[in-house]
Amino acid sequence: MKKIGFLSFGHWSPSPQSGTRSGADALLQSIDLAVAAEELGADGAYYRVHHFARQLASPFPLLAAAGARTKRIELGTAVIDMRYENPLYMAEDAGAADLIAGGRLQLGISRGSPEQVIDGWRYFGYVPEEGKSDADMARRHSEIFLDLLRGEGFAQPNPRPMFPNPPGLLRLEPFSAGLRERIWWGAATDATAVWAAKLGMNLQSSTLKFDETGEPLHVQQAKQIRAYRAAWKEAGHAREPRVSVSRSIFALVNDMDRAYFGGSEGEDHFGYIEPEKRAVFGRTYAAEPDALIEQLKEDEAIAEADTLLLTVPNQLGVDYNAHVIESILKHVAPALGWR
Repeated sequence: MKKIGFLSFGHWSPSPQSGTRSGADALLQSIDLAVAAEELGADGAYYRVHHFARQLASPFPLLAAAGARTKRIELGTAVIDMRYENPLYMAEDAGAADLIAGGRLQLGISRGSPEQVIDGWRYFGYVPEEGKSDADMARRHSEIFLDLLRGEGFAQPNPRPMFPNPPGLLRLEPFSAGLRERIWWGAATDATAVWAAKLGMNLQSSTLKFDETGEPLHVQQAKQIRAYRAAWKEAGHAREPRVSVSRSIFALVNDMDRAYFGGSEGEDHFGYIEPEKRAVFGRTYAAEPDALIEQLKEDEAIAEADTLLLTVPNQLGVDYNAHVIESILKHVAPALGWR
């Protein structure tokens, strides 16, 4: 059994060919797709966060709105770029959104990927400490955020407050119990996956990863997941961790599917998303259901993970994306034992 959800980048474009032509379209359709996915029996609605781009950017209003419209489905991110975040303000926003959703948030955070502008986090007012990198800054912001989610008091109360205080040091409010265990780290390397395990975060592995062995993505991801699980066990955490992988998977069940994805390439690609950092980009799986099932049986990382996030082409509209999700749930997942 696996949890199966979707992952949307929330692209929008004013092009007449786009079904998502504005920021409002991207946000409202993202909520509608979460509702549709829940009705279909999917387990998760996840959203990517990109700044300075015609994509989803500020996750917490979206998560709160989706939480108010749904009842069961997990709502998450994959991922929030922590280079841009004030961890205290984020802890308040996350707590509020999680309470609105009834404790269903699954927040993926990370150092983030290359953005639309150079050092965009500087425009948000964040600069790494001397001798530190932007990745160091992201991890430091993450550690502060995780500490805040424990709900322990740390701020000295005013002796003459406007409203009565509870005894002792004060914490940020609203506090949502349990959210600390629903934080995930998006790891592009084996080392950051191990680091995440030590801190007690769940693991997200995307459709790309920094190339560390030259092997196919699914093989490298499977090794990353095993290293993560070993580090988790060594750290002695009390609960079982969760692991997700993202994939572009399309079951070709009608002529529209074949027109959109019938010519998709079925191979991984190697390239550079940052100078001197070679990455492996995962293939697109697109085939008739019987062939697709056989292909997915060979994906070692999917086999290792408990959660699969289906990347969706959101500009094709809510109805078509609901069809993409339903096709996997109906025609593929049962044969693989995922349902």
